[in-house]
This record gives sequence, C-alpha cells and structure tokens, in this order.
Amino acid sequence: MLAVIRGISPFFLLLLGATTVGAVLAAVGTGPVLVAGIVLVVLGGWAVSLCLHEFAHALVAHRSGDLSVRARGYLTLDIRRYTNVALTLVLPVLFLLLGGIPLPGGAVLIDHGAIRSRAARSLVSFAGPAVNLVLGLVLVLVVAAVPMAIGLAAALSCLALIQVLAFVLNILPVPGLDGFGVLEPYLSPGARLLAAKVAPWAPLVLLVVLLGLPGASAVLFGIGDALFGLIGGDGRLANAGYAELLFWR
Repeated sequence: MLAVIRGISPFFLLLLGATTVGAVLAAVGTGPVLVAGIVLVVLGGWAVSLCLHEFAHALVAHRSGDLSVRARGYLTLDIRRYTNVALTLVLPVLFLLLGGIPLPGGAVLIDHGAIRSRAARSLVSFAGPAVNLVLGLVLVLVVAAVPMAIGLAAALSCLALIQVLAFVLNILPVPGLDGFGVLEPYLSPGARLLAAKVAPWAPLVLLVVLLGLPGASAVLFGIGDALFGLIGGDGRLANAGYAELLFWR
C-alpha cells in the first residue's frame, strides 16, 4: 500500500498532530483544558477518519483498475482532494457538533467503467465504511488494553462510537451513500438512472429526518450503541465523551 501513496499530505499530518495534542490535553488536563482536549481528539480524529475513509475507496478502486484516482491525488490522504474543504470537513464537523451525527463527508470520483467487475465496484463502495468500523474496533481495543487517564479513555471511546455510527449511517441503502453503492452494480439500468437523479438530495433528506423527526436519531444511535457494545465498547465512557463534546448542552 505504501508504494501506491505518492506522498502523505502535510495537511493530513497536521490533522494527526492536532489529534495528538488533544490526546495529551485529555490525558493530563482538568476542567476546561480537559474538555478542550476531548473536543480536539474527537474532531481531529474524525477529520483523520474522513481522509482514511475516502483513501480506502480510492485505494480499492486503484487496485481494481481505476488508475485515474492517482492522478487526482486521492492516494495522498490530502483532505482538500476529496471534493472541497467545506463539504469534506466543515459541514461534517458542524453536523457532528449540532446533533452528534457523523455526516458522511467528501467523495472520490471513481471511473466505474474502469473497474473490472461488479463485485469490485461493490467492494470500492464498501471499503470506506469498513475503515470506519475497523477504526472503531481498534480504538475500543486500545482503550481496553492500554492504561490511560479517564479523560483520554472517554475521548477515544466517544471517537470509537462515532466511527461505529458512521459505519451504520454510511451502510444504509440510500442513494448517495456507500450502502447503496454496494448494491448499485446489481440493479437494473432503470433503477440506477432513478437513483442517480435523487442521489444528490437523498443523504440530505435523510439527515433532515434524523435531526428533525422525533425518535429517528434514537433509532440510529440505538443500532450504533448495540454494535458498539458488540465489539466491546464501553458505553459509559463513550457517553461521557459525548457529553464533553457537546458541552454547551
């Protein structure tokens, strides 16, 4: 995989650095410093995961025959390459802060005609959500296995839960989301055409429903909590981290 990457973007390294600073603050700080550390870990870590999510799409596409992703810079982990900063970073972070819902951010342009098979096209779509789930599992294992301050454990657990929620949200079979992309290669041409027409709006409609319809977000969080517990996550730590992330509530 390292041979594919032309050079990791300094912007990605900056996001990693900000997350690390937040981890130090969460580990040693108290009061407002602790809260700032948790917020920085979660938001910085979420931005890092957005890059890894989109990179996974591009890497699998590249391995499956779409060599154009390299020329577009998708294999550099540069968050600016995944559409634009407003859609990729600012808007997802805003939704995360407002409702605690991990809005899918960014996108990579895939030349589906260059992909070798329908199964490979499905795998390209599934690669991104799979990264979120794996990151959630890794964070859960780190919290369970490594002795650390309670503040850092809460921050990492919250970030782990957000990764699981991102997996659940992204895997929904809604046009415009990765879950639909997994199914799309096997649909009829007419169904694919209809989906293409609604894809720009369907995810936004879903988010409006989740944020505005009473009980809708509870269903999402309920599924996410169940999966989080299934992989060994500590719900109390995650909820404590969420409370600090949304500290103004």
